[in-house]
Amino acid sequence: MPHGTALVTGASAGIGRALAGEFARNGYDLVLVARREGELREAAEEFEANGVTAHVVPTDLGSRGDREALYEAVVEERDIEVDTLVNNVGIGTQGKYTEVDLDRDLLQIELNVTTPSHLTKLFGADMVERGDGRVLNVASSAAFQPGPFMAVYYASKAYLLSFSEALHEELASDGVTVTALCPGPVATEFQERAGNEGAPIGNPEAEGLLAPNWQAADDVARAGYEGLHDGEAVVVTGTDLKLLTRLVPLLPRSTVRKLSRSLNEG
Repeated sequence: MPHGTALVTGASAGIGRALAGEFARNGYDLVLVARREGELREAAEEFEANGVTAHVVPTDLGSRGDREALYEAVVEERDIEVDTLVNNVGIGTQGKYTEVDLDRDLLQIELNVTTPSHLTKLFGADMVERGDGRVLNVASSAAFQPGPFMAVYYASKAYLLSFSEALHEELASDGVTVTALCPGPVATEFQERAGNEGAPIGNPEAEGLLAPNWQAADDVARAGYEGLHDGEAVVVTGTDLKLLTRLVPLLPRSTVRKLSRSLNEG
């Protein structure tokens, strides 16, 4: 059984909490990061039943200062060596781009793009120096096409996929593995926060040819954990999504845009 310490952002709920649980079941100590301290402490108590240690570090991650403070608290103050970094925190927003609140879009970019880039820079440099480490970036099946009415979210996940694949190649000779996890829709609090429950992509009960197949957070976490340890660059969860990601490049871009719009428009 592998042992080490995994730092998981957005660990208080959803895919992040499921990923933290997967690492705990496989003998990893944890650093749990999110804004909500109460939920983190509940999760820590649950995970420690596996015989591991779970450190709780409540952090907003919405600014450079917050992220640098996290690194200092973990590495310099607590002297924790992070073997695996899981960049999971992120948000989405549904709506017409010109009508979505500017601050909300800028926060999406901060959390979905800047935060994983910054944390990978901080913790990744330590991994390269040691000659060993793993980074799991939670992207999305949204990364493979543009997303009208969720334009910033889809673009941010496309960035994260490209970023992960580039570093997978770049850091391989340094002993560091970088993997992008690309799930489809998962029933978490994401849908309510994104405000896309009225669109097919955000409604688990949606029917029709284009209705997406929903996945369980635990299944996504297991696939991500296994893919990371197998050294995969990209992990797409679900047979249907694997087929879709292969089909999208073969379709005219105008068709892809229209199909995506039909899923996202409320």
